[in-house]
Amino acid sequence: MAYQAGGRRPAPRPAPGTPEAQAYLQDYAVLMEAVPFPSLVVDHRWDVLLTNTAFRTLFQDVEPHPTALPSDNFLRFVLFHPDAATVLGDHEASWCLPMLAQFAAAAERYGHDRGLQAIRRDIGQDPIMEAAYRHGLPHWLRAVGERAAEPDGAVRPLLHPDPRWGATDCRIVAETTPTLADMDCVRLTMVVRETRRAPSGGRAARRAASHLRVVPAVD
Repeated sequence: MAYQAGGRRPAPRPAPGTPEAQAYLQDYAVLMEAVPFPSLVVDHRWDVLLTNTAFRTLFQDVEPHPTALPSDNFLRFVLFHPDAATVLGDHEASWCLPMLAQFAAAAERYGHDRGLQAIRRDIGQDPIMEAAYRHGLPHWLRAVGERAAEPDGAVRPLLHPDPRWGATDCRIVAETTPTLADMDCVRLTMVVRETRRAPSGGRAARRAASHLRVVPAVD
């Protein structure tokens, strides 16, 4: 308001993909490195723009994958990587379903986005994820409410490779700045708790499942 009253306008923020935006992200990466908890910046497709060392440490034991590495596209990692459940505890209810709900909202908002359309095709080619998306997700949202899909403030289980943490919980803090918002980006930080918990899920459980628990088995 002060700028408008004085006849002056704020300087425009960097547009996505410009040298100014890249310089901003480089400085923002320095800021993220000062945070001891796993943190990443994603765009509306969940393509990962930035990660910090704590994030890379959390996923250090994840095997290579052609399309679903956590540092490439976090949604694809959660949905399609066979190692996801070895790091993300209670993988189905705490991670898959909330992110499927977020994907559904993004697909509705950005209907013509080719990246999101490609993810939707890959969901359709995975019988487990397609069943979760078409049948399990509506049932889950009715049971827990729309708010449960929001990342900010959610407390979700982690299986940290560092034995000092082990099986624990993290609170997700979602935040953005005006410049990140202009890029359609958000920063997600997993604030790891010191309280340990009994581990749940795992690689074998994820790979052996023929359907998700929220989807009744069909004879």
